[in-house]
Amino acid sequence: MKSRVLQYIIIGFVDACIVAFSALMPLVLRFGIFTVDPVYFDRAVFCLPIDITIAIIILAAFRLYNRVWSFAGMSELVASFGASLVIEAVYMIYRIIFLIPMPRSYYLFEWIILFLLIAASRIFVRFYRHILRRGHAAVSPKRVLIVGAGSAGSLLIAEFAKSRAPYKVVAFVDDNPEKRGKYIQGIRIEGDRHDIPRLVDKLGVEGIIIAMPATSSAEIREIIAIANKTNAAVKILPHYMTKATTSITSSVREVNYEDLLGRNIIEIQNKSIRSFVSGKTVVVTGAGGSIGSELCRQIMANKPGRLIMLDIYENTLYDVSTELMRRYPDAGIVALVTSVCDEAGMDDILGKYQPDIIYHAAAHKHVPLMEDSPCEAVKNNCLGTLTLARLADKYGVAHFILISTDKAVRPTNVMGATKRICEMIVQSINKNSSTRFVAVRFGNVLGSNGSVIPLFLRQIEEGGPVTVTHKEVTRFFMTIPEAVSLVLRAGTLEDQGELFVLDMGEPVRIYELAENLIKLKGLTPNKDIEIKITGLRPGEKLYEELLMASDDLVSTDNDLIFVEKPADLDSSGFFAKLDTLVAAAAANSPEIKEEIAKVCDTYKVKTPYVETMKEKDDGAHAE
Repeated sequence: MKSRVLQYIIIGFVDACIVAFSALMPLVLRFGIFTVDPVYFDRAVFCLPIDITIAIIILAAFRLYNRVWSFAGMSELVASFGASLVIEAVYMIYRIIFLIPMPRSYYLFEWIILFLLIAASRIFVRFYRHILRRGHAAVSPKRVLIVGAGSAGSLLIAEFAKSRAPYKVVAFVDDNPEKRGKYIQGIRIEGDRHDIPRLVDKLGVEGIIIAMPATSSAEIREIIAIANKTNAAVKILPHYMTKATTSITSSVREVNYEDLLGRNIIEIQNKSIRSFVSGKTVVVTGAGGSIGSELCRQIMANKPGRLIMLDIYENTLYDVSTELMRRYPDAGIVALVTSVCDEAGMDDILGKYQPDIIYHAAAHKHVPLMEDSPCEAVKNNCLGTLTLARLADKYGVAHFILISTDKAVRPTNVMGATKRICEMIVQSINKNSSTRFVAVRFGNVLGSNGSVIPLFLRQIEEGGPVTVTHKEVTRFFMTIPEAVSLVLRAGTLEDQGELFVLDMGEPVRIYELAENLIKLKGLTPNKDIEIKITGLRPGEKLYEELLMASDDLVSTDNDLIFVEKPADLDSSGFFAKLDTLVAAAAANSPEIKEEIAKVCDTYKVKTPYVETMKEKDDGAHAE
């Protein structure tokens, strides 16, 4: 509103200047600049306040103050002509009435000057913006190759022209052989994805835009790999553009690491999750962590009765809790600094708040650190889970969901072995409890604290080297929001199993991921940024597995969630061994790894650092 008032004031001031000029200039034309009759000059100056007032009122009546002058045309010219004519007629009438005579030629000159200047001042806005556009257009546009000769590519060309985007599309490529040699809006389809490097060199392409929003992520990943072999900047029209949007051009973005996964982003329907969580008292342990904090966000979005956030690390817990309290000021959010290993403290919390659901995400998760601190892994992971699970059973909590990991499958490290023991704890207690205990197992999550991608990006920012443990190492990846959505969904699957496994898609080769991340920054791997092979760390696998054995896999009504058949556990023998393990950890026993192996018989203490392909294949179906 203030800017519009200022605009009116500026236009009014310009019009006042035009009226003054058109009132005095006819006298100069009639008598000469140095010989103007002072009587006529004094009369013209005397009438200026009246002339300006009359002009502004009539110009406003002709709506010449509220038009969009960037698009001024013939109608605006006609309006200026009519307004200036009426203004001059009023000038003549009031001067005759009040006996203010002027030379006869004065009125004709005044009207002509008034009309020309009023029209010119309005048309100038359009002219000025046109000159600006031409000035911008004078900058050489970037030569662009579009991958995908479909509707998205066609819309991009149209919007580039409409919005005067600094792009010049020089060619299309498309994998449909029937399209080759044809044209879209005058742009030729030159070949398929494999022709991209050749066309970049031949046509001087500076940018590549992947306009295939409905294509699978595996194909997108392959196209990105081909495009990255060139020196052209690579951008992409993301998957969500298959939905309605206001601008397709503004949605073109840089390729990011999620595009490199080779998997489609999972979308979860929240209806069943909302009915599961709504109105309930929910506890989340490890609430300040990557998974725990996203659990809290998605739980709050489904309107729980109360959310109890627990974490031993106060800083992240404070950040997440204050974020949620700002977003949901009227919700019941409680943030408590505590350890799940503190039995008395956890007993007080569960007794006070009587939760309906517990999501147990608190755990030590870093493989190399836990190899050096195995007793701490047992205390936090195993004892913490045992304490919380027994209290959940004591207070009749309806649902207990454990967050597990793919490293629990035939574990070669302490962290994975302790998480497998956690799975065994909830499976054993579930046999004789009214509480429904389940575990959800998945792989690495993108962007989580301490995960490989933030590490690589930080190393690239520092100029390298990027450190990869082995050239053939692979890992499963999933984004934090989709992993948490599936965890929430798995908790709603009643009586379908105790151990849920999430479909993580295809494994990603870490060395290739490092190469692509370097290329995303416009750099060349092993030229601008070195990729250094450091060797597998103690307990680290070349390949992660999600299942104990493929024969144990059972589908659910969600095609992204599977159930592993429960192992036949001797609960009494298991808990006796577990008590011994917990006691050994409390005593910081140097034989703690051997005690872990007694509880988790799939864990072997002396595991070679490098697992060969043959060893992997030979052990693929061994428990």
